[in-house]
Amino acid sequence: MQAPAPLVTSLAGLGRAAAGAATLLLDALLPPRCLCCGEAVDRQGGLCAACWTKLTFIAPPLCACCGVPFEYEAQQGALCGACIAAPPRFARARAVLVYDDGSRPLVLGFKHGDRIHAAKSYGIWLARAGKELLEDADRLLPVPLHRARLFRRRYNQAALLAQALSRHSGIPTTPDLLQRWRSTPTQGGLDRQGRQRNVKGAFRLRPGQAAADQVTGRRLVLVDDVMTTGATLAECARVLLRAGAARVDVLTLARVVQR
Repeated sequence: MQAPAPLVTSLAGLGRAAAGAATLLLDALLPPRCLCCGEAVDRQGGLCAACWTKLTFIAPPLCACCGVPFEYEAQQGALCGACIAAPPRFARARAVLVYDDGSRPLVLGFKHGDRIHAAKSYGIWLARAGKELLEDADRLLPVPLHRARLFRRRYNQAALLAQALSRHSGIPTTPDLLQRWRSTPTQGGLDRQGRQRNVKGAFRLRPGQAAADQVTGRRLVLVDDVMTTGATLAECARVLLRAGAARVDVLTLARVVQR
């Protein structure tokens, strides 16, 4: 039996009041701090004015494939020279921020500094930046860490981003569907070719028919913190496409932009 309209309205009001009270209690116990520098801000999950102005959010015009921002006006659907010369394995890539001196403290604080509370805000940012990728996506897949590195770091930042994005978008995520079964050295300091060689064969689909069924014919979105050359994401996409995925897109918090 459907609840009377006044009752539904009153219950909704109580829910909003409870949420507001919880927010006030949280602010009292843990005063809101800037996600980047830790300075006091007016709300949880926010940035101070100084840090906000240092960030470069990626917006059109951009490459329809890899999502790199153009420095000039371009027609919708235009591709950058790199994607024309060597199309990536994934269909499309989008990112929230340019990875530079402004965003680096934000990303590294989340990745290595235990600022995992920021994932909720980043999930909202990712949903906005990846709106076109998420419209018909079937599943979100975080780029996995090898179990040895996961043990040392204690959490996979890509999985936290995927979970936050899943809660905001309603698209399911499966953290262990894609596995990093071979440990590799860090990608830092390697050029594009070196990065490609480093991650070749490092990923696999979780063994079993159940995993295959979640990939075959599905439109998947890979989620990660930073896209540098795209080598890791391309290798993940290769594995998923080989397993029968209909499409693989990429969504990251930040990306390197070569000028």
